[in-house]
Amino acid sequence: MRVIVTGGAGFIGSALVRYLVLEKGYEVLTIDALTYAGCEASLKAVEDNANHRFLKANICDRAAMDEAIVGFAPDRIMHLAAESHVDRSITGAADFIQTNVVGSFTLLEAARAYWNTLDGDAKAAFRFLHVSTDEVYGSLGDEGLFEETTPYDPSSPYSASKAASDHLAKAWQRTYGLPVVVSNCSNNYGPYHFPEKLIPLAILNALEGRKLPVYGTGENIRDWLYVDDHARALDIIIERGVPGETYNVGGRNERKNIDVVLRICAVLDELVPIEAPRVDLIEYVTDRPGHDARYAIDATRLETELGWRAQENFDSGIEKTVRWYLDNSWWWQPLRDEYDGQRLGLADAAPTAEAVKA
Repeated sequence: MRVIVTGGAGFIGSALVRYLVLEKGYEVLTIDALTYAGCEASLKAVEDNANHRFLKANICDRAAMDEAIVGFAPDRIMHLAAESHVDRSITGAADFIQTNVVGSFTLLEAARAYWNTLDGDAKAAFRFLHVSTDEVYGSLGDEGLFEETTPYDPSSPYSASKAASDHLAKAWQRTYGLPVVVSNCSNNYGPYHFPEKLIPLAILNALEGRKLPVYGTGENIRDWLYVDDHARALDIIIERGVPGETYNVGGRNERKNIDVVLRICAVLDELVPIEAPRVDLIEYVTDRPGHDARYAIDATRLETELGWRAQENFDSGIEKTVRWYLDNSWWWQPLRDEYDGQRLGLADAAPTAEAVKA
């Protein structure tokens, strides 16, 4: 099996690449532009593996995508390349539109051109998986879950750009017959997570005795999915999923943001005791503009139709995650030196028209 993974040096992408190469034995070509969140060190486990190749390229570059796809001749393309941080999208949306919308369009067109050259069984077996987020659905109330039929209602520039790319992917299946499957996942966590997101930021700040910023009152709820469970789900979806269909991936682990931070503090206090409890480091800060109140995924379709089950619950997954950060400063310390956790995403910090032109 030959698989192209775009965004394979990112958090979820690298977990997927490691799984496909080391667990499944597939031949994998990782394509990544190595923006700030792309880290070749996340692929250290496969860097000398004969089944893995790496290409530094931008998915917006049509010529590079054509050359890569034709040269590698994949059976599958798994598209994870994206700008993904909500706060950064609020501060500067342009990169999100360019990568998530234009880039996805470019990749779909390159994949379609390649697919049209295939014959018989190869053409019938080819699959394109477009990996997306539950944020496209907007905000839930106190009850209910996001289902595959939930109407789209994105709140941030990030989620709007991902919603646009979802629609493109499905349109390419309906219009051109390209065998596309779409997945929408809940919040991922685990090893190799760039330290701008809630969980790795809280772990590293707490470890260093720095303030633990919690937006608003910390009551926003997310469904947490361990990244290795997600990688297994993606492989199952592209293997067994029906072209033109959507599959939601969730961990069934709803937690308030404040409870996530409290749990991290408790685990660290047990593993690396200090004099004062780390909960004293919690600091409530100005909420994110347009901050969705609650996300929760109904993964019933994935579980019943395709046979996937999450192997980690939140408590087991968060302990694994904390232990990984304690044992792998070689990976996160260089990133921490470049990004020290400064606040992003305040609307009044958005660039002016003059700054954008400059």
